Amino acid sequence: MNEDMMTEAERASIAAGGTDSLLGERGKGVFHIHTLGCQMNVHDSERIAGVLKADGYVPATQEQIDSHDFDVIVLNTCAVRENAAERMYGTIGLFNRIKLQRPNLQIAVGGCMAQLDREEIAKKKPWVAAVFGTKNIEDLPKLLDQNRATDKPQVRVSDQLQEFPSQLPAARASRVSSWVAISVGCNNTCTFCIVPTTRGKEKDRRPGDVLAEIRQCVADGAKEVTLLGQNVNSYGYGIGDRYAFSKLLRACGEIEGLERVRFTSPHPAAFTDDVIAAMAETPNIMHQLHFPLQSGSDRILRAMRRSYRSAKFLDILGRIREAMPDAQISTDIIVGFPGETEEDFQATLDVVRKARFSTAFMFIYSPRPGTPAAQMEQIPRDVVQERFDRLVALQEEITQENLEGFVGRDVEVMITGKLGKKDSDTHRVSGREKTGVLVHIGVPEGQPVPEIGDFVTVTVTHAGRHNLLADPDIAAGQTYSVRH
Repeated sequence: MNEDMMTEAERASIAAGGTDSLLGERGKGVFHIHTLGCQMNVHDSERIAGVLKADGYVPATQEQIDSHDFDVIVLNTCAVRENAAERMYGTIGLFNRIKLQRPNLQIAVGGCMAQLDREEIAKKKPWVAAVFGTKNIEDLPKLLDQNRATDKPQVRVSDQLQEFPSQLPAARASRVSSWVAISVGCNNTCTFCIVPTTRGKEKDRRPGDVLAEIRQCVADGAKEVTLLGQNVNSYGYGIGDRYAFSKLLRACGEIEGLERVRFTSPHPAAFTDDVIAAMAETPNIMHQLHFPLQSGSDRILRAMRRSYRSAKFLDILGRIREAMPDAQISTDIIVGFPGETEEDFQATLDVVRKARFSTAFMFIYSPRPGTPAAQMEQIPRDVVQERFDRLVALQEEITQENLEGFVGRDVEVMITGKLGKKDSDTHRVSGREKTGVLVHIGVPEGQPVPEIGDFVTVTVTHAGRHNLLADPDIAAGQTYSVRH
């Protein structure tokens, strides 16, 4: 899941996850990683933490983060979000304020914006110690050493992938949920997207390596994994095996102790019947999909260079729901792509009504320098904002109706965290049910309070705007059961 999609409880569980064994030690230096962007960035941050720990650095505790008591701060940047450059430079500026109070603090910048801006970051912000690209995570400790020796910014940005990030040491953010990358890069040419520039061409890991990493995650205590790739369902196409992804899903079903498997993100054009069958027939593959639509207008899809049309999208969606009626399907939608007319926008609303997504991540189009769409004629902001507001209202209505369908049903929730400071009084915990919906649970008086990683089968009693509430009344026959 993207950092912005995480709940406060899940952020808290991650913050607590990797530091326990090193409390009170500074090692070569205390570090903190600030991550912007997508799931792949979160995965990369685990690798950044891994190589730093392997070199003798120590992750900051939450108390140290709150008091800015660290020696290295790493900004892992995203180039996809609106005003990505401004956000990056603004954050670097905030870090410099900390450096003014701690002169020996080293600031490192990595990720997609580092891949794009390269030398410019060091020129504009000379107090930055190190700049490293998406393919240079393993170089960070050496760059920090060189900066200390020379007091000059160090830059290492490669265009060619020499080593999968997954081959590097990892400091897992969560002990019960793990990210596992099956590929890096993207071969598509969507006119709005900068990812092929920052991540390069698609390159797949060997199935044996992926499965070995998953088994190690489970051995280390993980109960669920999320398979990551820019286009996970095109996995294997480069070696001529169009069934590689469905085979990988079925192989995950054979791993003892692996309770849940998710993946993100598939590309609609490559979502084939064998993948649908593997999802439906493999018990630990969750019936949850992020299925990016982007636009419901065929004309706009063509301008975006998306290799499907609305009818094909809805046809695939229908086959998924026929095989898995309980599937929860989310999407991405861009509003105001260059050239979008009111008729095009109405086509998007029409597809949203038919698709009935569980939730949607909706974005106002913003140009990405270096992409073809950035050179197209842009739509006035007030027009786009009005359309965006209409889309949000429609999706909110659909989401609410979808969540209300859970009320009265029993669901199994994997606990990911506690809700807040008053948990000791309320016994309230939170987690996600099998299809990814967030559930807040009130533990009945006298019943065991589950720990992170436990599974709770519970009756849903209320539907919120974006989550479910479960305050079961056992005396009335409602369910509450904990499984470790």
